[in-house]
Amino acid sequence: MSFLISAVTAIAAHLRMWTEGLVAPFQLAPAILSAKGDGLKAKAAAALKEPRAQRLALRFARAFLPNLVLSRQFVAAYPNTGTAIVTRHQDVIEVLDRNADFEVAYEPKMRAITGGENFFLGMQDTPLYTRDTSNMRLAMRRDDVATTIQPLARRLAEQLVAGHAKGLDLPNDLTLRVPTAIVTDYFGITGAPNSNLVAWATVMFWYLFVDLAGDAEVARKALDAAAASRAMIDTAIAQRKASGEAKDDVLDRCLVLQKAGEPGMDDLGIRNNLIGLFIGAIPTISRACVQALDQLLDRPQALASAQAAARSGDDALLAAHVFEAFRFNPINPLIYRRAARDVRIPKGSMVLAVNLSAMFDPLRIDAPESFRTDRPWGDYILWGYGMHTCFGAHVNRAVMPAILKPLLLKPGLRRAAGAAGRIDGGGTPFPQHFSVQWD
Repeated sequence: MSFLISAVTAIAAHLRMWTEGLVAPFQLAPAILSAKGDGLKAKAAAALKEPRAQRLALRFARAFLPNLVLSRQFVAAYPNTGTAIVTRHQDVIEVLDRNADFEVAYEPKMRAITGGENFFLGMQDTPLYTRDTSNMRLAMRRDDVATTIQPLARRLAEQLVAGHAKGLDLPNDLTLRVPTAIVTDYFGITGAPNSNLVAWATVMFWYLFVDLAGDAEVARKALDAAAASRAMIDTAIAQRKASGEAKDDVLDRCLVLQKAGEPGMDDLGIRNNLIGLFIGAIPTISRACVQALDQLLDRPQALASAQAAARSGDDALLAAHVFEAFRFNPINPLIYRRAARDVRIPKGSMVLAVNLSAMFDPLRIDAPESFRTDRPWGDYILWGYGMHTCFGAHVNRAVMPAILKPLLLKPGLRRAAGAAGRIDGGGTPFPQHFSVQWD
């Protein structure tokens, strides 16, 4: 009987997927026709920047072209022989889990950022990867999240929101400032104005993970930022060692490991690991918070429920609202790997594992289009998956609700009028402005 029930359930899920796939082009067409731009191609490009339009297009791909292999090279930033687009949950997970078959491609850019060495996010499953990640887990301890990082984020977010009477510009006034404080106060990376830290981390992240076109100007800015960041961190290391000052931060713990003779913890190794953490912290946390709140503001019922959870002090339920909202527009809608051998996908192909699609796959996700706060954490692929999951994923998971809670406590929380109340990237992939107001 259980086999029969499973078979019927699977058939029903497939029928639903195919039906939604057939309908999706007709739902997508109005969004394209109403988008800004001269000509259908420009309108389509503009429309597909919106999360809802992306999800509609992915419904069709998931139903009828789930593993689309093309000879065309869509990614110019890394050497490749073509493109494969993978959209079903099971296949996305398989790509991200099979590290020997689908390799990370970041190494050349990682070496450019560090001035020669790789960083563990650009490594395959090697002894160096194990050494460096193990060292940094000793320096960046998991229990720091509850004892240090989350309280820091909560205190600062409360202070920043309290400093504004009726509204704020979310990135500049809140979501960039909190992770920058984590970088300075917890990582121990100091020596430059906060505005420089934000700008450097943002353009380096853009260069490493977002710029698939290989934009020369982005590369130039990123490498300039990298040189400045290396000098800053080198100075911070030298000053800490010269002063003999002991602080319970990540830098100090790295120096303790260095004194103990831990391999990979010389000054250069410490700098390379710190620059990787620095790049990943500021732009990701800020963008994630902005995009999650943007999705909540699009859903009045979900927003009211999130605010009720904040007022009642139910932080777990509040967090569930934040991450469910984030599912509808994650910071990385796709994760790319390169086929290291012929595995139904030709060797050398750049494989785009579309985690946005995977999180809405009706073959795996229950009621994918519904906003639900009771989903198991395994339904989410928000910061990668497997060996190369974002090193700070547990930090992000704790910090995002802490940053947004003081805002969600505000009565009448809403977008500012007009364009100010919409996310403005200012010509970058990252939110530069997004104004909200309250009563």
